[in-house]
Amino acid sequence: MSTLTLAQQRAFFETFGFLKLPGLLKREAPTIIADFESVFAKHGLKHDGTRNTSIIPFVDQSAGLCTLLDHPAILEAVGNLLGPDFNYVSSDGNYYTGETTWHRDSNYQSNSYIKLALYLDPVTKDTGCLRVIPGSHTEAGLAAWEDVKLRAAETHWGMHQRELPAYPLENEPGDVLLFNHRTLHASFGGGTRRRMFTMNLGRRAKTSTEIDDLVSYCDWHMYGHGSRQPYGNIMLETASPARKVHLSQPLEFWNASIEHNRLRKSQGATA
Repeated sequence: MSTLTLAQQRAFFETFGFLKLPGLLKREAPTIIADFESVFAKHGLKHDGTRNTSIIPFVDQSAGLCTLLDHPAILEAVGNLLGPDFNYVSSDGNYYTGETTWHRDSNYQSNSYIKLALYLDPVTKDTGCLRVIPGSHTEAGLAAWEDVKLRAAETHWGMHQRELPAYPLENEPGDVLLFNHRTLHASFGGGTRRRMFTMNLGRRAKTSTEIDDLVSYCDWHMYGHGSRQPYGNIMLETASPARKVHLSQPLEFWNASIEHNRLRKSQGATA
């Protein structure tokens, strides 16, 4: 996929709901891995392999990782899919253990959100790489594939979830994966120490539906995780004017989310 033109990348993504950019950050991979480890060390978290270990928000806590929002290759790839004024809305860092069943990350009406994922260890079909069902992000895909039904594959089709037809995104550190939030994805056969972090990104909200979805996103994915502010101090303090373009609208609607929660709580108290 690395040889695709930007127009071909966009057409492929819109049709199939995912995109792999091999080696896009290969040169930066060692530094990215060191920054990943430093965030977990700063929190004093040691992954013991018995369950997933996650930090939310994640990228915001490392000056080095924050610069991914300034990286020309990232800006070009994401801007090509969402527009140059896209929003950065959240991130998470993970040590994964075991398998992840079929699911979608969100199903907003505006279909505005994508995820950028970086795996920091080599992963294959049999060792926990991301699997996707092409086209499952479309309206037809939403109607055809229900995540609940896929997770009950043995009941419906007499086979394990890992045996369902899907596209494996095998990758090396430095590869960049992009996929639509609606795209059904899973992971099977992984070990107990798979390092991966993601950045959630969305189109700049312009229509009423997109605005409603952004407020909801801030409410659930940002405010809902107990954060006191939408971005970490490091993200804000190191932000250039160009980076602030990707932060300004979520900051605005973060305040709307807080007000929404305040009103909801006050109405519940007087009901």
